[in-house]
Amino acid sequence: MSMRALVQHSYDGPGDLALTDHPRPVAGPGEYLVRVGAAGVNFADVLQSRGRYGGGPVPPYVAGFEAAGEVVAVGPDVVDQLPVGTHVIGTGPGAFAEHLVMPAATVLPVPAGWSDAEALGLVLNTATALAALRTLGRVRAGETVLVHAAAGGVGQAAVRLARHLGARVVATASPAKHDAVAALGAEVVLDGRRPDLAEEVRCRTGGVDVVLESVGRTTFAASLALARPFTGRVVVYGAASGDATVSTHDLVHTHPVQVIGLHVGALAGVPELWQPLLAELRQLVADGVVPPGTPEVHPLADGPRVLARLAAGETRGKHALDPWA
Repeated sequence: MSMRALVQHSYDGPGDLALTDHPRPVAGPGEYLVRVGAAGVNFADVLQSRGRYGGGPVPPYVAGFEAAGEVVAVGPDVVDQLPVGTHVIGTGPGAFAEHLVMPAATVLPVPAGWSDAEALGLVLNTATALAALRTLGRVRAGETVLVHAAAGGVGQAAVRLARHLGARVVATASPAKHDAVAALGAEVVLDGRRPDLAEEVRCRTGGVDVVLESVGRTTFAASLALARPFTGRVVVYGAASGDATVSTHDLVHTHPVQVIGLHVGALAGVPELWQPLLAELRQLVADGVVPPGTPEVHPLADGPRVLARLAAGETRGKHALDPWA
C-alpha cells in the first residue's frame, strides 16, 4: 500500500525535497501507526536536508519528524495502549507523509477540543522549552532567563513558560519580530546579531541565571559571557547558525559556567525524566498556561518552499504541513 510523502533525495537542502508515492509504514513493536492530520515544520528539518543533523537520516528518506494525527493501528508490545481512533501528538521519522509510525511510549493524546494542528509543538517545541527551563535549567522565580531565537516555536514557548515560572525574560530575535516576542512577556528584546549583545544584556541585567541557546556560532560567546559565574546554566539545544566550540580552558578560567546539552528526542528515551515532564505538560495545558497552537498550515506539496523560508529566517512562529491538502 502506498501513500503520498515528501522524500529528501540528497543533502543539497530543501530544494531537493520532492512529493512522491512511497510505501506506507507498518507499526512495529511498541509503535502506533498514525494517519497524519498535520506535520510540524522545524529547523532540524533544514539541518537534516543538508546533512548537518547529528544522527540524521541518510537520503533518500521521508522527511519530517513531528506530527499529530489519528491512531489507526497498534503494533505488538505496546504498554498502556491507547485505543484506535485516539488523536495523538508525537515524533517519528517520516512525518511529511500521509502516515507514519511513532514510539507509543513518547506520544501525548491531543488535548480535548484541540485540532491536530493546534497540538503541534506540544511534545517537541513546548517539551523542549520545559525541559530546558525546568528539567535541566532548574529555573526559579526571580531569576533572569535569556532566550535566543525567541520568535521561533521553542522560543515562544520558552518565553511564555519562563514568565509563568516567575522569571524575568530577556530575548533575542530579528528586529521585525520584536513586538511579537515582547507581547509574550519578554521584558527586553534585542537583535541577536548585534556585536555588542553581551555588553547590552549585561548593562540591563547584570548577568543572567539561565540561557536557552539554540543559535550556536553567532550567540554562543555572548551566552557564556552572560551566564553568572559558577551558578549560571547554559542549556544548548541547537546551532542554527553553525556549531560553536568551548574549551576546558574557557570553562575553568574564562567562563566557569554550567553548559548542558539537550536533545528532546534522546530525553524521551529516559522514562524517569520524560514521564514527569509529560505529566507537567498535561497540567500546564489543563491550567491554560499552554494554549492551543496557531500554526500556519500549508499543503504538503509546499514543504520545500516553507523549509526554504524557514532556512532564510523569513518565518515567524509555528508552521505545519497538511498531507491531505
